[in-house]
Amino acid sequence: MEFWYKFVDLTGGNNSVSLWLALFLVTGFGVAIWQGFFTVRKIQPRGFKWKTFRNEGFFAVINLVVSGLVLGGLTTYLVSSGFIETRSGPITWWMMALEYALYFFAFDTWFYWLHRWMHKEPMYKYIHKIHHYSTSPNPLTTLSVSPIESLINGGFVPLFLAAITVHEQTMMLITPTNIIMGIYVHTGHEFFPRWWNRNWATKWFITTTFHDHHHRYFRYNFGGYTTIWDHICGTVRPKFDADFERITTRRSKNEKAAEPAT
Repeated sequence: MEFWYKFVDLTGGNNSVSLWLALFLVTGFGVAIWQGFFTVRKIQPRGFKWKTFRNEGFFAVINLVVSGLVLGGLTTYLVSSGFIETRSGPITWWMMALEYALYFFAFDTWFYWLHRWMHKEPMYKYIHKIHHYSTSPNPLTTLSVSPIESLINGGFVPLFLAAITVHEQTMMLITPTNIIMGIYVHTGHEFFPRWWNRNWATKWFITTTFHDHHHRYFRYNFGGYTTIWDHICGTVRPKFDADFERITTRRSKNEKAAEPAT
């Protein structure tokens, strides 16, 4: 139980959010193990390096301490000063979906354009370079960023909530989204089926391979939640669909190991 209480504190002190996040992670990893994704669906089979992983842990600790204090203080101030308020009481499903969609696509726009800005000098050197020490991402890569970058990305939520008043139920979706999406896109394993990028309705939602290509090839795939802005601005890696197809059609560990590096 002590571990659970620490987990609840880590995810903002909300039992419902913590339970949702825990179930998401347990279910996701259970499905991944069952289908053999951790063996066959590794995007860069020879990409993991212990030295990089150790450095990621070091940067993650610094980032969590600094950004946690700053963002926590900012959010507390905005709430206590009345800049951030949430609506209580019943809410229809479509209103909750509308509020969440507004946040989802607003953050995706914020992330895409600031991400591209951070790839320009001198911003890259002083803000974003630490995150790109990891060319083959793993879940810890999510936190391996400079505190400044963490404040840029994490600062969107309090600013959004100061501008838009949402319901408490919607906040239960918004709060864990950045955590879940950050871990998901940095897992280094592709979870979606091969038809995902062929379907018009699903191809706009970011896949792990999409963000993995950003770390590996640097100049492409800047989106955070979706591929919409990348398609509009022509920043999708030209070989992304072909590589996604190759990864999602693997049938065995031997087939994975025999693939040439691309």
